[in-house]
Amino acid sequence: MKFSEAWLREWVDPSVTTQELADQLSMAGLEVDSVDVVAADFSGVVVGEVLSREQHPDADKLSVCAVNLGEGEPLQIVCGARNVAAGMRVPVATVGALLPGDFKIKKAKLRGVASFGMICSASELGLAESSDGIMPLPVDAPIGEDFRSYLQLEDKAIDVDLTPDRGDCLGLAGIAREVGVINRCPVTAPAMQTVTATVEDKVAVDLEADEACPRYLCRVVRDVDINAPTPLWMQERLRRSDIRSLGPVVDVTNYVLLELGQPMHGFDLERINQKIRVRMARQGEKLVLIGGQEVELDEQTLVIADADRPVALAGIMGGETSAVSDTTRHILLESAFFTPIAISGKARSYGLHTDSSHRFERGVDPQLQAQAMQRATELLIQIAGGRPGPVVEVVNEAQIEQRPVIELRADRVNKVLGVEIEADEVSDILTRLEMEISKSDQGWQVKAPSCRFDIAIEEDLIEEIGRIYGYARIPTNRGLSAMVMHDRREVDFDLNRAKLLLVGRDYQEVITYSFVSPEIEALVDPQKNGIRLANPISADMSVMRTSTWPGLLQAACYNQSRQQQRVRIFESGLCFYTRDGEIRQEPVIGGLVSGDAIPEQWGSGSQRADFYDVKADVEAILSLTGQRQGVGFSPAEHAALHPGQSAEIAIAGEKVGRIGMLHPEIEQQLDLNGSTFLFEIKLDKVTQGRLPRFESLSKYPSIRRDIAIVVDKTVTFESIRNLIRDVSGKIITDILLFDVYTGENIDSGRKSLALGLILQEKSHTLTDKEVDEVVATVISRLGDDLGANLRE
Repeated sequence: MKFSEAWLREWVDPSVTTQELADQLSMAGLEVDSVDVVAADFSGVVVGEVLSREQHPDADKLSVCAVNLGEGEPLQIVCGARNVAAGMRVPVATVGALLPGDFKIKKAKLRGVASFGMICSASELGLAESSDGIMPLPVDAPIGEDFRSYLQLEDKAIDVDLTPDRGDCLGLAGIAREVGVINRCPVTAPAMQTVTATVEDKVAVDLEADEACPRYLCRVVRDVDINAPTPLWMQERLRRSDIRSLGPVVDVTNYVLLELGQPMHGFDLERINQKIRVRMARQGEKLVLIGGQEVELDEQTLVIADADRPVALAGIMGGETSAVSDTTRHILLESAFFTPIAISGKARSYGLHTDSSHRFERGVDPQLQAQAMQRATELLIQIAGGRPGPVVEVVNEAQIEQRPVIELRADRVNKVLGVEIEADEVSDILTRLEMEISKSDQGWQVKAPSCRFDIAIEEDLIEEIGRIYGYARIPTNRGLSAMVMHDRREVDFDLNRAKLLLVGRDYQEVITYSFVSPEIEALVDPQKNGIRLANPISADMSVMRTSTWPGLLQAACYNQSRQQQRVRIFESGLCFYTRDGEIRQEPVIGGLVSGDAIPEQWGSGSQRADFYDVKADVEAILSLTGQRQGVGFSPAEHAALHPGQSAEIAIAGEKVGRIGMLHPEIEQQLDLNGSTFLFEIKLDKVTQGRLPRFESLSKYPSIRRDIAIVVDKTVTFESIRNLIRDVSGKIITDILLFDVYTGENIDSGRKSLALGLILQEKSHTLTDKEVDEVVATVISRLGDDLGANLRE
């Protein structure tokens, strides 16, 4: 919100300097982004009157003017502007004047004719980037007055960078209210008259989408002089707010937007067919916007339509077919309240951002529309004439959210702010903020004004009291709290230890957005429907992730496109899904590996990372639970993983995650180089660990027996190991797999596994008979349960 300081001081004029005023606004939560001069530095320019204009005798494009400066003889000035004419009031740079760019005015001869000054254009005075001719001044501009004083160019333009919750300050009235509250001084709004209808003409309104537009006002103004010049004072106030003058109708609606914070729009009445309909767009409808851009409307978009077609994007921008033009005679003024949720994100979805959408997205006072309509009508008639009709208002009060009554406790205010504030001062602050208050047993019952969408709970009121009381007045104290140690069980899974473990295994942690594109989400996790955002930052970030894999894959693509072929990354965070109609979040840790298993070096050859490298990393993470022997991997298909290299991860039979190689088709679509491996573990499934226990070491020797068995290729070593442990009890202390063979002398579809069995007893030395019995039992059960036989 950018505004003129001089304009603000017409509303409220505290006895503070410009810098003090800017500091006050910043400390009150309205951060001042910049304070700039409204005009470049120049001197020696006064208001003059062109008495006569004669053609230059030797130049077709020059004219010789006699200019009255209010004293002495008129000056002779040679001028090249085509719009100069006798009777005009103009800015004149006298001899010795210094214009922007250190341009000094001197006596000169132009094609043999003496010139004693220069009639200036707006661009020559630094008031516009370009101009077509000299700058015309109002006919009542005082001749001879210093031009800077006449236009109050010693003014400053203050740019306030508002947070999204302070939509009430997107108008000068809101800023003035804040300044008045801070400085305890009165706020005096300009006189705003109620304009009585002089014609009976009106346009009917059908409010078909009252949940999105609970209040709509319109008014016919006939016989408007569309070519009437906008007053210079209004043009200047618009310019100082970075808004260009575009004619009386647009200038008036923009002025009301800046003054009151209410966006308005003016239609060409003769281009509106029969009536106004406030409705949702229909499938396939199109609208050509002001400026010529054609948009295809979405069914979730609110539009202003007539009996036949849409004529405007509600709260965003008008359509070209109903726009005011040079031939317009009759105007239909619009002033409406659109709910923030109806407008939020809609402008961005069409590649737009307008002053209107900026305000409606943050919340416009739902009680402001009638006042804005009267103010705009008054200004328009003053500038361009016209005969107003009656105001047509259609409203559904039930759809307008009412500000809640909030219980504010006196002791809570002092506790949160950490300072004792007198009850009378609290009441005074709330009253000056235009809040309705009444005493209660514990403090106050408070209702915020209709413009304050950000006031909903007790803490919001306390924040208001704190910022108006002044943060600088709140003393700095050391925080006091009880030194209570929170118990942390030794068996709990420690995420920080898991992160350090992965870093020690050559991974790097990344942080990606929780919002992803629907396309990559559908590739990675098509079985889950990601939660769509109502107001996404962009189309590529419109769905909440159901897995960390989309972000990891995008990070891998980013790195590989920058010649980083070896990628080992992990991320921990929340994933989101719906269950029973409610949004749930799930903490996970996921990782990605691509490229070589170890960095390139002279001591060993290049070897690509494979499934088992990543499996070892996952086992290392899960070993932190103290249940390493209970960790299992079982083949399982997943849409994002290679059918032959994907598995579910389980602990004690409960599924805790997935691991596998990225599906080749997805790898190709993402343009990834080489095999990419992924894993993901649900952290809430591994929180309960097992406390390690020490067992005394046996003083008796161990015995090793090696066997080679042949089994089907589908039989996993894990199933063999679990069976052997079940059969042998504690006598077999370890099982080693030291060779896997397929090929000659092994039937197709089978494989040979060489196992080392380590046997040991704590109470005595094992005999050969005991060992042979245990090994025989193991071989027998392997044959019965898994179809294994000894390799010959």
